[in-house]
Amino acid sequence: MGKYYYPEGGLPPQTHLTTERAIVTEAYTVIPKGVLTDIVTSNLPGFTKTRSWIIARPISGFATTFSQLIVEIAPGGGAPKAEFEAGVEGVVFVVKGTVNLTLNGELHELGEGGYAYLAAGDEWGLANVSDEIASFHWIRKAYERLPGYEAKSFVTSDAEVTPREMPDVNGVWKTTRFADPDDLAHDMHVNIVTFQPGGVIPFPETHVMEHGLYVLSGKAMYLLNNDWVEVEAGDFMWLRAFCPQACYAGGPGEFRYLLYKDVNRQVKLTGLSLSG
Repeated sequence: MGKYYYPEGGLPPQTHLTTERAIVTEAYTVIPKGVLTDIVTSNLPGFTKTRSWIIARPISGFATTFSQLIVEIAPGGGAPKAEFEAGVEGVVFVVKGTVNLTLNGELHELGEGGYAYLAAGDEWGLANVSDEIASFHWIRKAYERLPGYEAKSFVTSDAEVTPREMPDVNGVWKTTRFADPDDLAHDMHVNIVTFQPGGVIPFPETHVMEHGLYVLSGKAMYLLNNDWVEVEAGDFMWLRAFCPQACYAGGPGEFRYLLYKDVNRQVKLTGLSLSG
C-alpha cells in the first residue's frame, strides 16, 4: 500500500468473522475498509473497465448535500465524458496510479495525490493509459450559484499545495486547502487534514457543515456524537450537520483524511417541508 490507502476489493474467506466495525446512526455513519469488497461495487454509465464503491449519497438519514465514490479504472478503461448531470460540480483526488484527465479539451496527467476541481457545466473525462489500475475519489455536489460569482475548474496536487497550520498547535494539526476558503464562488471544500501522532481536535466541533471523511493514512480515536470510535486508513465517516466531532491521532505515523464540507451559502428557509 502506498502513500494513500485505496480498496483492493476481494472477498473474505468463509472462516472470516462477520462482526465488523460498521455503524449507522442518525448522526453519523462509519463504513470500515473491511466491507469494501467486490460484491458491493457498481458499474458507472459511460465508463469502461471500471468499478466503483459508492460510499455516500443523499438519502433519508444519511448525506444531504453530496455523493462520494471510490472509482477504480483498469488499464485501457475510462470515460470520454464522466459527468452527465447538468449543474453538478466535482472533485477528483487520485490515490493510486495515474489517470489522464481531459478537461474542456485540455489534457492533464494526474498521478497519486493529483487533485482536480471540476466546475458545473465543464466537459471532462478520464482515461487510464497505464499498465496498472488507477483509483480515485470522486465527490459530487449540485452547485449552488451565487450572483456575481462562478467557480472555475482547476488542476493541482497534494504536493503542490502548502498545508496551513492551525493556530497555536506547534505544527501538529494542518489543513491542505485546495480552494481559497474566502472565495465565495466555492460552495464546497474538499481538503486534506493532517495530524501528527498525538495531535488532537481539542474540543467537540459542532457546526452546520456536513462532512464526509475518508482516512488516507494512519489511525485515530474519533469522537462522533457521543461515541469514541477507532478508525484507520481506508475507513469512511459521514457526519450530519451539528454532529459533535473531535479526534486523537494515534500514530505511529501521520493521521490524514480527505474532508468534504458544504460552505459559503445562506440557509434556505422557503419551500421547506418539515414535520414538527
